Amino acid sequence: MEEQRFVAVPFALVGFFVTDRDVEESIRTDMTPEELEKFQELVARYLFKEGVRVAIYPSVVPPEQAEEAVNELEKLIFGEEE
Repeated sequence: MEEQRFVAVPFALVGFFVTDRDVEESIRTDMTPEELEKFQELVARYLFKEGVRVAIYPSVVPPEQAEEAVNELEKLIFGEEE
């Protein structure tokens, strides 16, 4: 029987949320393990082909770092302007 090899490959999802409340008041802190598992299954189903498993660690970039994160994303997508 041939041994299967698996490779863990990091990936990132970048998004934004808009709120008129403090950031800390906008983020859920009560996500259950079952909800996280369901979210991981949805990401795996819609972004990857069958058989790929996904592990997610939800994280939010602090507001003071958001502009830098957007600029880095812009460079990644559109390349450096000369």
